[in-house]
Amino acid sequence: MAEQILLVDDDPQILRGYTRLLQNNFQIVTALSGQQGLEAIDQAGPYAIVVADMRMPQMDGVQFLAEVKKRTPHTIRVMLTGNADLQTAIDAVNQGNIFRFLTKPCPIDIMTRVLKAGIEQYRLVTAERELLEKTLNGSVKLLIEILSLSNPIVFSRANRITNWVGQMATQLQLPDVWRFKLAAMLCQIGYIGLPHEIINKIEARIPLTEAEQKAFLEHPAVGRQLLAHIPRMELIAQMIENQLQPYSHSPVSPQQLNSDKDIIALGAQLIRLALDLDQQIIQGLSEQAALTILGKRPDEYNPYLLAVLGSAAQSEVIYEFREIRLVELELGMVLDRDVWSRNGVLLVQQGEEVTFTTLIRLRNFAGGVGIREPLYIRVNASTPEAE
Repeated sequence: MAEQILLVDDDPQILRGYTRLLQNNFQIVTALSGQQGLEAIDQAGPYAIVVADMRMPQMDGVQFLAEVKKRTPHTIRVMLTGNADLQTAIDAVNQGNIFRFLTKPCPIDIMTRVLKAGIEQYRLVTAERELLEKTLNGSVKLLIEILSLSNPIVFSRANRITNWVGQMATQLQLPDVWRFKLAAMLCQIGYIGLPHEIINKIEARIPLTEAEQKAFLEHPAVGRQLLAHIPRMELIAQMIENQLQPYSHSPVSPQQLNSDKDIIALGAQLIRLALDLDQQIIQGLSEQAALTILGKRPDEYNPYLLAVLGSAAQSEVIYEFREIRLVELELGMVLDRDVWSRNGVLLVQQGEEVTFTTLIRLRNFAGGVGIREPLYIRVNASTPEAE
C-alpha cells in the first residue's frame, strides 16, 4: 500500500483544490481542523506526511504539528501558511520539527517536489527504524536464549514477560512498541550478578536475608549499567532501572507522553506489572485469578494498565495439551511442564517457547545423561496443528 498524505486546512475549497491536483501522484486524506486531523491519525495513522495550514481556529498549525510529533514521531511534517513571518517559522521548527515550510499560495509543482522529498525521507527513516528493530531484537533474543541455558529459571521468563508488555503497549497504541518489548526482554539482565542461592530463594518465595535483599534490589541498576553505553538503548536501560519503583500517576497514553521521563515511567510500570503477573501464573494461578490478586493492590499498580491487561487476558487462547517424545518436539511449541535431565537438572521451564537453542540443549542432554520423558506441550486449539 502506497504511503498516505494527510492535508489539514480549515478551508474546504483549498483542500478540494489540492486533492484534485495531487491525487494522481499521491494518496490524499483531508481534515478540516487540527482536531479532525488528530482523530484521523488515531484511527488510520500513521501517515507518511502531514501538511497543515498555520491559521486554523481552536488549534493552529504549530500546535497541531507539535501534537502530531508526539503521536507519530516518524511522520514527516510540513507547514503551509499565508503568513510567512519569522516568528511563525521559528515556532514551527522548534515545536513541530517541520520538514519544510511553504507559503501560500504554493505552486503545485513545488508542493509535488516537497511531497516526493518527504516520502523519500519517510522511507529512509522507516527503513532505518525497521533495521534497528530487527537487529536489536534478534541480538537481544539470542543473548537471552544463551543466558537461559545457564539459568533457565530466570531467563526463560523473558518471552512471556515480553508478550505481556507487547500486548499492553499495542493496546495503548504507544509509539515505538519495540522499545518497550526490548526493555521487557532485558528486564532481568541484572540477575547475572546474583548468586544462584538468592535466585532460587526468590523463585521459591523464601524470605531473603537483609544482605540478600540488598543485593536483589540492586539488580535493576546493574541492568542499566550493562546497557547504558549501547547506542539507542538509553531509555530502555532506564526503564529497566526503574522496574521496582512503586506506582506513580504516570501517563498511559501517547497523548500524555510529553517527555522521556514519562516514557521511562510508563515502561517501568509495564514491566513490573508483567513480572508480577507472570510470577503469580508460575505458582499455578490462571491469568484471571492472578489479575484478581494484583487488582487488590491499588497502590502498587496503575488501575488503567490493569484493565488493559485484563482485556488482553479475556481473549485468552484455548489450548490442547499433549504428551510427546523429544524427537517430536518442534520449534515454536510451548512447554506445559518443566523439562528435567535424568540427574535432576532443570533444563527448560514451563511456559517457554521452543527455540533452536532449546532443541540443541535438550538433544545434547538426551545424548548424555538423558532427559525425563514424555514431554508435555500445549498447542493453540484453533490452529491446524491441534487437529
